This record gives sequence, C-alpha cells and structure tokens, in this order.
Amino acid sequence: MLKQIRANKWIMILLMVIVLAGGGYLYYAKTTQNTAGSGQETAIAAKGDIASNVSATGTVKPIEAVDISSKVAGLIKELKVKENDTVKAGQVLAILEDTTLETTLSKAKYQVDNTGAKYKRLQYLHSIGAKSGADLEDALLNYQTALASYEAAKSSLDETVLVSPIDGVVMGEPASIGTLVTAGVNDPTVVMMIGNLSGKIIKVKVDETDIGKIKVGQEASFTVDAYQNHTFSGRVSKIGQISTATTTTNTSSSTSSSSSSSSSSVIYYYVTLEAADPDNLLKPEMTARVTIKIDEKKDVLLIPLSALKTTATGQSVTVLREDGKMETVPVSVGITSGDKVEITEGLAEGDKLIISYNKSESKSTTKQSNTPPPPM
Repeated sequence: MLKQIRANKWIMILLMVIVLAGGGYLYYAKTTQNTAGSGQETAIAAKGDIASNVSATGTVKPIEAVDISSKVAGLIKELKVKENDTVKAGQVLAILEDTTLETTLSKAKYQVDNTGAKYKRLQYLHSIGAKSGADLEDALLNYQTALASYEAAKSSLDETVLVSPIDGVVMGEPASIGTLVTAGVNDPTVVMMIGNLSGKIIKVKVDETDIGKIKVGQEASFTVDAYQNHTFSGRVSKIGQISTATTTTNTSSSTSSSSSSSSSSVIYYYVTLEAADPDNLLKPEMTARVTIKIDEKKDVLLIPLSALKTTATGQSVTVLREDGKMETVPVSVGITSGDKVEITEGLAEGDKLIISYNKSESKSTTKQSNTPPPPM
C-alpha cells in the first residue's frame, strides 16, 4: 500500500514537470516568433516606364453655344423649332407679337410720305423764289427725321423675327408660346439655346498647384459616368488666365454644446480640352474625370516613392548593402507618378532599398510584456 502511494506521488511530480516544460516551450516559441518577425521591408531599384499626370474634373460643352434672346420686348407668337431640331444660320426660330410695332411702323410711314410731299412742294416754291432757303432746310430736316423714325420702327419690327446666328442644334426645350420676352443687356429672356455639337470641348478646373505643369498641346484622356468602360481622348487647346475660387467650410466641435467652423478658398484655373467624340456619345454638361499627361519616360530607373526621404539638405534613400550594412545615399529625382519616382542620379539598377521597419524593437518588447508569464 505504501509503495502504491509513493508511485502515485512520483507520477504526479512527473506530470507537473511535463506541464511546466510544455508551458515554457510555448512561451519561448511565441516570443521567438515575435522577435523573428521584425526586419526591414525592401524594394529593388529597377528600370521601367513612368508617366506624370494631372487629374482634374471638367464638364462637357459644345464647341459653340449661343443664347437666343430679343432686342425688343413682346410675347412669343410662333415657335418654328423644337428641342433637338437641327438649324442653319439665318433660319427663323421664333416670331414675337408685332401688332404694336406694326402700328408704329405705319405711323412712321405716314410721316415719311407727308414730310416728303411737303419737302417737294417747298423745293418748287424755293425754285421760283416763293420760299426762303431756311424754309427749305426746315422741310428737309423734317423729312430726314421722319425717314430715321421709319427705319427705326422697321428695324424693331424685324427684331420680332428671331433667327439662328449659327449652324447647330436646339439644346433644351424652348420657351413656350405666350411667354413675355424681356429685352435688355443685364437680364434678357433666353428663348432657346443653339449649340454647335459637331465637336465637344471639356472645361476643366485645374488646381493652382498644378496649373504651371499644363501646356497647350498636351494629350489628355477622360471618362464619364455614362460610359465607364470607355476612355475618351483630348488635347489641351487653351489655358485660362483668370482664376476662380471655390470656398470650403470645415466645421469642428469643441464641446458637446458648441461648435466652430472655418472656411478656406481653393484657387482653380479653367483649362479647355478639344475632345474627340467621333461616335457623338458625349452630351453637354456631363461630368468628365480628366487625366492630363504632363510627361512620360521609358526605360528609366524607378523606385517606390515610399523609399524616398526628403530633408532640409535634400533627398536620399537607405541602401542595404550585400554585407548587411545600411547606407544613406543622396539621390536626384525626375518625374513622379502615383507610388513611383524616377531616380536620375545616385542609384544603380538592382540596388536594394529599405522602405520601412515592419516591427520595431519597442513593439516587440511591448508584445512580450502583454504575453502572460509561463505557467508556474
């Protein structure tokens, strides 16, 4: 019986030793794994192609568009065209109510006939000495004034007939019959719009930080939401000289009961692209997401942008040599595109660069402190 008790005791001690050894091994394996995972993320300097681009948003426009309004006020009496109709320059688009103007023209015509007849009589009387030269001059002045009034009335009547100044298409629904058309310079009534859709342009808003990179003649590509799998091409044709500002407002909450806001202005310049649209897919006012190609180079030395470090003294990279030593090397850069940058001086093809440390020693220490101690 005593022997049996001693045997069981030794078995219990052996089991405890096994448990302690297993726990210690698992703890050691876990901490070793954390330490072994630390190291450097590297990349190789390699040859490749790179293109530098400027991205912006624009709006599709016809190459020419004209608002049709009137120089005289009146009601629309007739509409000769409707939306999407194709028109030619000089074609009649609409006619305004002209009753009042016709009456004015009739009165002006009567004045011309009346003063003209008087002038002729005075010419005869003057020729026989019955009237003075001053009387003849007055009659001539009255006649000329009547002629001027007649021409003005006739011109106003002609203005009630609205014609197209260009070849194009009626864009949008014209104003309806009976609409009162107001004349003027500041805010005239737009009866309809005629657009030349034989070609399209893109009006692009380019940030002031990028406008210095844009040049006339640069190639561009763009997409629109209506044809997401289709890429259109274009070319920079004009760079605007007048800026436009967009104001953005940022609101921040300081407490649960109050908040503060600040606004800032972003300066843009309009850049015009001539767009290729042979299938006539683009429609005015579509939003275009534009990429303008600034520069392109082939078979040049490239590295990840994340490997480049910029300081007050210049730009550099950290090179990992074959013997495992790290060396900071100053470099000269060319164009940048996305996550790649061209290196023009300082590196050779095949150089191994350190991008970052995956795990720092401090992180490993922290992880070890969070790991429960081995079982006792």
